[in-house]
Amino acid sequence: MANHALDNAARILGQARCTIAFTGAGISVESGIPPFRGPGGVWSKYDPAMFEKAYFKQHPQEVWPLLKTIFYDTLARARPNPAHYALADLEAAGRLAGVITQNIDGLHQAAGSRTVHEYHGSTRRMQCLACRAFFDSASISLERLPPPCPACGGTLKPDFIFFSEPIPFEVHRAATDLAQASDVCLIVGTGGEVMPAGRIPHLVKSAGGTVIEINLYETRYSYGFSDIFLQGKAGTLLPELAEKTLAA
Repeated sequence: MANHALDNAARILGQARCTIAFTGAGISVESGIPPFRGPGGVWSKYDPAMFEKAYFKQHPQEVWPLLKTIFYDTLARARPNPAHYALADLEAAGRLAGVITQNIDGLHQAAGSRTVHEYHGSTRRMQCLACRAFFDSASISLERLPPPCPACGGTLKPDFIFFSEPIPFEVHRAATDLAQASDVCLIVGTGGEVMPAGRIPHLVKSAGGTVIEINLYETRYSYGFSDIFLQGKAGTLLPELAEKTLAA
């Protein structure tokens, strides 16, 4: 049954006019990055309220040590896994128009993906809350927390979306435009729990497109929405799917 579904998925990708991948935390778990939700997830260990934008602005000295531990220490050690490379291979072969990701880890780009819309931002940049200048995170020392802005001495904030913070219009527009131009959406490693990002696949589906889902567990997408549900590890299934698609 799984092989039959995988063959069907490869056939659909091979015939698609425009395919997007919509990815979440599940694609990076095999790279050693813990998910945010569920057992062992980040929010089972830390209070999400501390990552509200307003709380951070009032208590940066309390939040920054957590940001360093959760994001920068962990992500610095992470490397792309076979699932990331499979998407990059599909794009390089002209079978994938781009990736819309909820992840902030930069692993899609590290694997070679070129068109990546980071819906929730990235750890790779920081922005000063005072002078609004942006900086490459690699150029900022985290020995002193909170790290001061090199330009004005103000408070730096990671350039990813905190709770109660709006999605930047530019990335929302770019992701929406790409989804609306696509006739296949490949969901990988996300259950669509976070809004408004979780609506991205619906833009493809509502226009008559096909949804292929790869997830380790059943999600809100799996039944009644996804046309094909491939259950298993992204690092195993996605390379198999890419190989079958590109061999056709």
